[in-house]
Amino acid sequence: MSRETLFNAALLLGLIAVPAWAVMTDEPFTITLATRAVILALAAAGLNIALGIGGLVSLGHAVFFGIGGYAMGILAHHAQSYTPLMEWPLVIEGTKFMPVIWLLAVVVSAVAAFLIGLMSLRTTGAYFIMITLAFGQMFYYFAISWSTYGGEDGMSIYIRNDFPGLNTLVPIQFYGLCLAILVVVLIFTARLRRSPFGLALNAARQVPARVEAVGMDPMRLKLVAFVISGVITGLAGALFADLNRFVSPTMFSWQFSGEIMILVILGGVGRLFGPVAGAVTFVALEHFLGGITEFWHIFLGLILLAVVLFARGGITGLVAGKEATHD
Repeated sequence: MSRETLFNAALLLGLIAVPAWAVMTDEPFTITLATRAVILALAAAGLNIALGIGGLVSLGHAVFFGIGGYAMGILAHHAQSYTPLMEWPLVIEGTKFMPVIWLLAVVVSAVAAFLIGLMSLRTTGAYFIMITLAFGQMFYYFAISWSTYGGEDGMSIYIRNDFPGLNTLVPIQFYGLCLAILVVVLIFTARLRRSPFGLALNAARQVPARVEAVGMDPMRLKLVAFVISGVITGLAGALFADLNRFVSPTMFSWQFSGEIMILVILGGVGRLFGPVAGAVTFVALEHFLGGITEFWHIFLGLILLAVVLFARGGITGLVAGKEATHD
């Protein structure tokens, strides 16, 4: 068994053990921190498909995160205010049922990712980065001006939404739900990487001309990866909004897009558990150093600089050592 596999297993066991310890010691805030780390890891896992496998450096992934958050916020807002979301031509009510909220978040994120990807993928390199950034800013300023749903002040949701068989207001139950979704996404990502599509996408990232030579369209491959990536990040946004019971335009901000990318780079671009390692490290630094100084981002920057210069495989690659490989 490789060192990377052992590290991944230890990371997963830690995500199970820490909340279990928090329950036994009556530390609900620790569970909330762990839930935040898991949801951020889910968002980063979405970006990792586009960035790590497809080579797409997107600075607009907060668009999908925000769409997921606002899908949850809008549906829950109408449910708690007992006002219909739409009255004509059909009456559509709000809902606090998580599976329905997730379905809407996934569908709208997929449509947005398809349209954004269709336009952005006509460019490459810095131009692609700037177009995705521009879309992110467009959604951000639209959310600020959307006074119906709080505008710049955002929108609060009073009660966490419902999931069959669970009391989501109990921190450990909501955490278990988020962790289960993350594990499913990681399994899906592992299978995707080994599938014919994943191999073709990886080839399109490295040598697009050879992919075209065998009759495949690199742009279509990357577009599909971009949509899958957006869907996963959108689902993470819906969970994040449920965790905080609050949505705001900051979910669309380019700073948040940068944070998601930092998680992937910290953990290891293209590594299966890279987003998890990056999210856990980020939340730990935010919690422990943030309690000491408000300038804790300086230390995060130094760590990120060290990773970029001396550990190109991120934390996961550093642990795996020479045996680590990057597809």
